[in-house]
Amino acid sequence: MKIYDSYKDSGIEWIGVIPENWNKTYLKYCMNKIYGGGTPTTSEETYWSENEADIPWVAISDISSCDKELYLTKKKITEEGRKSKNLEIIPKGTLLLSIFASLGKTVRLGIDSTVNQAILGLEPNEKLHPKFLEFLLVDIERYISQFSTSSTQENLNLNKIKNLFFYIPNSIEEQTKIINYLDHKTTQIDHLIAKKEQFIQLLEEERVAVINQAVTKGLDPNVAMNDSGVKWLGEIPEHWEVKKLKQIFNSSKGLTITKENLESEGIPCVNYGEIHSKFGFEVDIDKHQLKCVNPTYLVSDYKSLIQTGDFVFADTSEDVSGAGNFTYLKSNHEIFAGYHTIILRALVDIESRYFAYQFDSIPYRTQIRQSVKGIKVFSITQGILKNTSLWIPPLNEQKQIIDFLDIETNRILSLKNSAVKEIELLKEYKTALISEVVTGKVDVSTGSTQVLETKN
Repeated sequence: MKIYDSYKDSGIEWIGVIPENWNKTYLKYCMNKIYGGGTPTTSEETYWSENEADIPWVAISDISSCDKELYLTKKKITEEGRKSKNLEIIPKGTLLLSIFASLGKTVRLGIDSTVNQAILGLEPNEKLHPKFLEFLLVDIERYISQFSTSSTQENLNLNKIKNLFFYIPNSIEEQTKIINYLDHKTTQIDHLIAKKEQFIQLLEEERVAVINQAVTKGLDPNVAMNDSGVKWLGEIPEHWEVKKLKQIFNSSKGLTITKENLESEGIPCVNYGEIHSKFGFEVDIDKHQLKCVNPTYLVSDYKSLIQTGDFVFADTSEDVSGAGNFTYLKSNHEIFAGYHTIILRALVDIESRYFAYQFDSIPYRTQIRQSVKGIKVFSITQGILKNTSLWIPPLNEQKQIIDFLDIETNRILSLKNSAVKEIELLKEYKTALISEVVTGKVDVSTGSTQVLETKN
């Protein structure tokens, strides 16, 4: 790569200098059409559908969870619902731009669809190659909050979007050269990212396999085995016991509260959403930030306090795979189990961490998944938990399994964290590369390797 022959000051701090022959333009001058969206009344059942043949409707959550091209939406609307808001069908291939929440996020539509009011569909005219716009918006996403209309929840309105400005080469030919270069380079980077993500998936599979083997077969490969009598478990060491959970644990409910009862100070409280999304397996008050509840609950709801070694299960899940998600308290602090939770406390002498690993195993989770019922929400009751089976090694063996699994899972976690960091660096490099090229800091029309020095 080389730098352009001459540059001029863009007058914009975050853009810096741009090639002399590039011109400033506004999005509104480069658009053939801008599609808007809306949300049909949610209480009107005839507007919404679960029929695959009905009209896809894109929400911010669909864009947030999508990488490049969007083919599936969580919700669909009927023709009646579409007409209620006069929504246009946006054609496949249109670039979607989020103007609320995931501000500046772009994806390309892989299907004909409608969108909600927080999303725009952009259809460039002959002045701007659609793919060049896509790369431009990746760069603009870095500073698009400068145009936000709110000091709280960042958002943009249509007028602000129309007046987004940038500098572009005059000719589609030069834009095409830039596109071809970036397509090639970003594809290489995406391939590396995909390999790292595949490695992470393999590590997670290894973690699951190591835990399953240790908590169902023990550590001695030569130990005598007997049939456990438990479906999905098979044989276990003959000296292990099989008991119902209710013989080992007492159960109770967490606080009957809502999000509105949570505060920034007070007694820490772990809630079902955090079990699903943040902590899992174990919560350590010395490492994890928790929302709190008022200390008055210490008097009125002391039975919902949990102790070191107690388990907290989320009692609802949005999908079957999340059924049985739990955490256990590792640190020695006062902490409440919050809303939508079930508390388990040992009735006998056990090593809690061993049972944390067992609760995390496939044979145990399968018992729960076969028992829960639901369509949109899957609920776990105390009765379901009480009647699950546990397989119990002697205490000294529980400790040995803990030591082994701590070492193995920490090894796997270390490798996973390294891969995650490498992915972050690759994504940062990809964004920086796109920015350098679409702002003209480098000229990709030849094979030279010179790069324009810019101020930090």
